[in-house]
This record gives sequence, C-alpha cells and structure tokens, in this order.
Amino acid sequence: MSTSSFTTFVTGFDYLEAPRWHDGRLWVSDFYQHKVVAIDMAGRVETIAEVPQQPSGLGWLPDGRLLIVSMRDQKIFRREPDGTLAVHADLSAVAGGPLNDMVVDVEGRAYVGNFGFDLMGGAPMEVARLAVVTPDGQVGVAAEELYFPNGAMITPDGRTLIVNETFCNRISCFDIQAGGKLGPRRDWAVFGPMPESRDIATLLPQAKVAPDGAALDAEGAVWVADAIGNRVLRVEKGGRVLAEVSTGDQGVFACALGGPDRQTLFLCVAPDFAEHLRAGAREAAIWSMRVQVPGAGLP
Repeated sequence: MSTSSFTTFVTGFDYLEAPRWHDGRLWVSDFYQHKVVAIDMAGRVETIAEVPQQPSGLGWLPDGRLLIVSMRDQKIFRREPDGTLAVHADLSAVAGGPLNDMVVDVEGRAYVGNFGFDLMGGAPMEVARLAVVTPDGQVGVAAEELYFPNGAMITPDGRTLIVNETFCNRISCFDIQAGGKLGPRRDWAVFGPMPESRDIATLLPQAKVAPDGAALDAEGAVWVADAIGNRVLRVEKGGRVLAEVSTGDQGVFACALGGPDRQTLFLCVAPDFAEHLRAGAREAAIWSMRVQVPGAGLP
C-alpha cells in the first residue's frame, strides 16, 4: 500500500508525537509548539496545555487527570482540574537524556522511556533506563540497558508491557509483576542484528527497522512507525510483518488506533525529525487510514 491509502486529518503543526485516543478525541503533543492538543473526528483542534519544555508522552491517572512528559527538563507534569500544571515527578536522577514516550496503566502507574544520550547534539548512543512512576509520583527504575526505549503499550490483560527500542532493531516485552515491577526483558520482535556502532550516523544505516511510536490491536499485532523507513508496519509477535504501508516522502514517527470503533489508524508524519528543521516549519500533519482490526489495550 502507498500514501494513496491515507487522508489528511489535520495539518499545520511542527512535530507531533505520542498520539492517544481518549474520551472520543485524539490527543497529541507538538514538540516545538510546546503544547498538547485534542482533536475530534471533525478535525477541530483544542489546545489542552502549554508546556514550557517539549511535551511528549501522554497518559491519564484513574481520576482523569492528564500526565504529560516534559522532555528537556526530565519531568512529568500533571494537569489539574482547573487547567494548571503541577510537577508530578522529577526523573532527572534516572534519565540519561531527554524523556520520551510513556504509557500509564489503569492504576495510574507510568512507564517512561528516555533517549539515554543527547541525540540532537550528536552525542554517541548510550543505553537507557526505563523509569516507573507510581501514582503518587515516586520514581524508580523498571528496566535497564535499553536502546532508546520508545513507544510503549500494555496488553488488555494488564500483564505485559511492550516497548520499542528504536536503535537496536527490536521490540522488547516484559511481564508486569505485582506492584508494577517488571520481569526480565524478552524479545517480542527482532528485525535485524544489534548495532555495531555507537555513532548515530553509522548506526542508522545498519537498522532494518527503527521502531518509534506504536499501537496494539485486538489480534495482538502491533502497528509500528518506522522512523527511518517512511513506512508503518503491522507486525505480529515473533517479528513477521503482516502489512507495510509507505508514507512516501514523509517520515512517520508515531501512530495510534482510534475513532469511535478504534479502527482508524492515525499517523504523525513530518519530512524528518531534525529539530533545527522542524521548529516553526508547520509542516507536520496527522494522516488517517481505516483498518480491519480495532485497537486494544492501553496505548
């Protein structure tokens, strides 16, 4: 399939990440406009929060309050009922680089990735810790030595956490144990060999797939945004690719399954992910496509 499979849902943003279907709307962060917006199915956009630093991952506490990852200052903000933002957790003691994506379970426990290094500054790759944040804001380490832990999902039974590792050709999974602790890492899908270099310019061409954002469906497959391949893949456990859809000359960096029946695949697209090119460019968009299998689990 090709870009003709998609329609443009909304456009005019800088760089979009962490789309979530929640309460009848698509919620998404714009890194460089420093805001979180919610978009209804008619394409009407409402600004939900303005975040001083770059917002990324989104999730909700059981009482409905929104949690927002603030990448640069390594914090999670909590949106209170009056619309103000409060610091929910400070992850600076755990994160080795800017924070990244997040998934929040039904109890309000958040699993949060980080870069592990200064990607935009050209630093060599370093492995990263995956943080866990309790509903009251206490921070711990859930897993270690992950290669850019990114898009994360929790299965419908609440027993498995799936995490994309963007820079090592794989998707990992963990058993979720009592109290939110994670069991040992296991391969969920492997697309190629581990990287042989820490230099990003050398590493990226070695990647078969760079799994960024992702969405779990009701058959247990995952739609994966390939950050270097200008495509979205539907992958089953074990790594077999069930479908591949090209996004042409646009990069795709995150996806979500939403709509009233959760059978609309939303893609966050932009020409590239370079900060100096995206900030202020207003070239990012969300595309949509109908799929047969609805979304499932926590995004």
